[in-house]
Amino acid sequence: MSDFVQSLRLWFAPQRIRDEGETPDYRFSLANERTFLAWIRTALALVGGGFAVDQFLPDLRWGVRVGLALALLAGGVLCALRAVNHWVRCERAMRRGEDLPVSRFPAVLSLAVAVVALAMVVLVVFGWAGR
Repeated sequence: MSDFVQSLRLWFAPQRIRDEGETPDYRFSLANERTFLAWIRTALALVGGGFAVDQFLPDLRWGVRVGLALALLAGGVLCALRAVNHWVRCERAMRRGEDLPVSRFPAVLSLAVAVVALAMVVLVVFGWAGR
């Protein structure tokens, strides 16, 4: 079975992770859980931002408003999915005594948020395009 499929199964049956390796120091597991919760808070903020752009900027041209809102909402979805994936990958690595996994996702998410923020700065400085 592929590593991805096995990780995906652990999303819905996390008790099965106990079958792998040795139990790590509980402080590391709790730190992993706090990191998961931080990713979930980030996902919720992105989703909230997407809804805010859509609901509170009605004068913005429809395509721009929907594009910005969808970019933020998609970021929230990806962030939430990445949170659980990262939690499982780190928990497995700790149990196996392996190095923690690395990821490009934080850089990609940062760049995506920066692009949306830059677009918002342009809209604020030059005014709404939909008037």
